[in-house]
Amino acid sequence: MSEQAPHPDRWKALAVCLVAGFMTLLDVSIVNVALPSVQSGLGANDNELQWIVSGYALTLGLLLVPAGRLGDARGRRPVFMTGVALFVLASVACGLAPSAIALVIARLLQGFAGGLITPQVSGTIQDLFRGEERGKAFGWFGTVVGISTAVGPLLGGALIALFGSGEGWRAVFFVNVPVGLLALVLARRYLPAPPPREECGRASLDPVGVVLLGAAVVCLLVPFVEQRSWHSPLRPALFGVAAVLLLVWVWHERRYGRTREPVVSLDLFQIRSYVLGTGVGVLYFAGFTATFFILTQYLQIGLGYPAWKAGLAATPFAVGGALTAALGSRHVLRRGRSLVAFGLALVIAGIAGVWLAVEAHPGHEVGLWTALPLLLAGLGGGLVISPNQTLTLNEVPVRRAGSAGGFLQTGQRIGSAAGIAVTGSIFYGALGDDGDFAAAFRHGLVSIAAFVAAALALALADALTRARS
Repeated sequence: MSEQAPHPDRWKALAVCLVAGFMTLLDVSIVNVALPSVQSGLGANDNELQWIVSGYALTLGLLLVPAGRLGDARGRRPVFMTGVALFVLASVACGLAPSAIALVIARLLQGFAGGLITPQVSGTIQDLFRGEERGKAFGWFGTVVGISTAVGPLLGGALIALFGSGEGWRAVFFVNVPVGLLALVLARRYLPAPPPREECGRASLDPVGVVLLGAAVVCLLVPFVEQRSWHSPLRPALFGVAAVLLLVWVWHERRYGRTREPVVSLDLFQIRSYVLGTGVGVLYFAGFTATFFILTQYLQIGLGYPAWKAGLAATPFAVGGALTAALGSRHVLRRGRSLVAFGLALVIAGIAGVWLAVEAHPGHEVGLWTALPLLLAGLGGGLVISPNQTLTLNEVPVRRAGSAGGFLQTGQRIGSAAGIAVTGSIFYGALGDDGDFAAAFRHGLVSIAAFVAAALALALADALTRARS
């Protein structure tokens, strides 16, 4: 497809991708507020609750890169539609789960489905849009990230209030069914058709590379997911196994790439904007995701907030992100990484404001006092996620859009898992026997600010280097 002949249905195709993206992102934020309901309804223990949240992220992260490569090679529409159909079925299985173990298994399946869908969204934007239009498209995607993050806790809390604390969590999963069915119908009509069958047959899928990278991702993520429940020395040893697997994977990709297209081309890591943008994404998501994890613990467990009220307290951050995401992505190609750096600085200022608000007003009114600094942090966050993704993928060849986007998002999932593990460890360590949730929350915020500050340092280094050159 040439730049002179843009796809006539590109904006409709984007809308379809955003519907499915909304569904997969909603299932991250909506489940957090439903955990107390799951615990009372199914009698789930702490480890099972952790796997209900983290298992989804684990299997989603496992499939992002191979699903991106599959979309590059076989066409995005069939992979996208397969993922959406599987997500709907897994959501039904979640809603009907008779036990906590059954719910964990269904959530793992849901994560696999989300892993099929997610890289097709960024890959479709890369395929169908160029220049300023691509920035606008990623901006709309960022807006959906913000809206789904905002709506998730509110919708989850409302459903639990409507259907009761014992069984209300089931409705949280059934919400995906009409959204997914709508996405399937629209995808068949508006997403570009896959390439001819004979062309698909010649494309390589690099199964050995897929297995090696998948095993490395599992060995990286499982120690973070199991941090609080698995105390064997084998857990940290998995990091060493992951390092060895990654070295073998790089060796294999180098050899495989001489004659065929590997699952991730190592040429991507010669693109400076891609490498730096991936690093910024990993560090920012380590802080960004952990914020809501410890905020929910503080408000619901520490202060006894109901689910809907905890969701409402977190909303200003998401609203701020939704307000600036589209604006940031429209201007990022002109402003470059300095715009991302400005957004990260706003996030740090907002986190500092939250820390001060909790220090001064740690009681039941804390949700009101943290609203303004969370809004400020959210306004900054809207200038980070989508603009950084636009810059990171801007110089990536279109034929590698899916695998490049999948690798970027895998890094973000690893960052999220690491951030929750590190910040959660600091939070629970500071909680101690006296149960001072406000003090523990402030300790956790320091960890979050450190991750965001590291992302800021990387973004500033990139911006200054480009300014000099």
